Amino acid sequence: MIPQEIIRRKRDGAALSAEEISAFIAALSAETISEGQVAAFAMAVFFRGMNRDEVVALTLAMRDSGDVLSWKGAGRPIADKHSTGGVGDNVSLMLAPIAAACGLAVPMISGRGLGHTGGTLDKLQSIPGYNVMPDEGLFRRTVAQAGCAIIGQTGDLAPADKRLYAIRDVTATVESVPLITASILSKKLAAGLESLVLDVKVGNGAFMASLEDAEMLARSLVEVANGAGVKTSALLTDMNQPLADAAGNALEVLNSVAFLKGEKSGTRLETVTVALSAEMLVNAGVETDRNLALERCRAVLASGQAAEIFGRMVHALGGPADFLDRPGDYLVPAPFEIPVLAQAGGYLAACDTRDVGLAVVDLGGGRTRPSDGIDHRVGFNRLLPLGTRLEKGDLLAKVHAADRQSGERAAAALLRHYRLSDTPPASSPAVLNLISTEST
Repeated sequence: MIPQEIIRRKRDGAALSAEEISAFIAALSAETISEGQVAAFAMAVFFRGMNRDEVVALTLAMRDSGDVLSWKGAGRPIADKHSTGGVGDNVSLMLAPIAAACGLAVPMISGRGLGHTGGTLDKLQSIPGYNVMPDEGLFRRTVAQAGCAIIGQTGDLAPADKRLYAIRDVTATVESVPLITASILSKKLAAGLESLVLDVKVGNGAFMASLEDAEMLARSLVEVANGAGVKTSALLTDMNQPLADAAGNALEVLNSVAFLKGEKSGTRLETVTVALSAEMLVNAGVETDRNLALERCRAVLASGQAAEIFGRMVHALGGPADFLDRPGDYLVPAPFEIPVLAQAGGYLAACDTRDVGLAVVDLGGGRTRPSDGIDHRVGFNRLLPLGTRLEKGDLLAKVHAADRQSGERAAAALLRHYRLSDTPPASSPAVLNLISTEST
């Protein structure tokens, strides 16, 4: 394998063979090719693209660069979900126990916050004792006992992706759809999945702001995952406002517990969570009818089964045994709580969602560098949905801050990030479209 020849062929628009791609990724993993060559390869893919067979080959090569888990004998279908990231998106915390309560095994490998988006692992680390990086034995025992486990990516799962992503991050090639597809799916396939549901966010709080770009990514992910042997579909969901009424790590965990206890019914968060959970059941073959799948998911929520499984998972991974009953005793509150009051009357008409996420980062609830620590206590809650009618002085949200100065700065920023109108805005569905092999 001569790496520069592979780079040249892709630079000139040729389709690479599975053997060429596999050899290049093997050299990447072994660090026998330079960062410059990897960067040149990424840039060639960025400009020339890849066809479906190439992306399947790239995904499988990256998957096979490390350990690939097997769940033979689990006795349940092995399923998972992945989100492209948003603000107030704590769906995974409820979805995993809902799916487990419906008979699936959910070994969920999640990530930390990226840019303005919150990370599932950062949320879970708000819980004292919760181990986001357990050894494989504890991971497997938790899935067996609770039906689900949400943990972080170990260095042994798809390590080629870790090196390739680090180089993409500093060479302006992150946005390449083939490379995004292979990056997401290589990690998911390494977890040993049989089926997968993708939540591709669309809007001003998503990485894909336009419906056209989001559909392009969703179709790529669905085609490649199915081509790699994992039954997969995608839902396009709206991210033109925070999904939950909270944004910030511990606050979103509290929000999730309230959801599992039935206190968030009728919200956009419920619509998206139940829709994704139901799609998991359909892809796994547990249900063939989506309406029946939706009913089943709602039933395990209403009965408390999903909540009980969440509590069991938390305890199995080192968290408090009674966390579900007393989350407020364990999640440390921020010392300053500042109300955000409407400065005029009107309808909440629009939100700069990405800027709301960045305001959480500015409070200390996210990272500007990978090495940064975060303050799990800070963020916003009691965020109101678009379309809400407000009078001057009504509560728009609450800021939770480490100090008064940063809290007041965040409150002022939040007022700038929402706009009022004399008339209610047009309603937008939370779930925009389904992308499956039948629709691609």
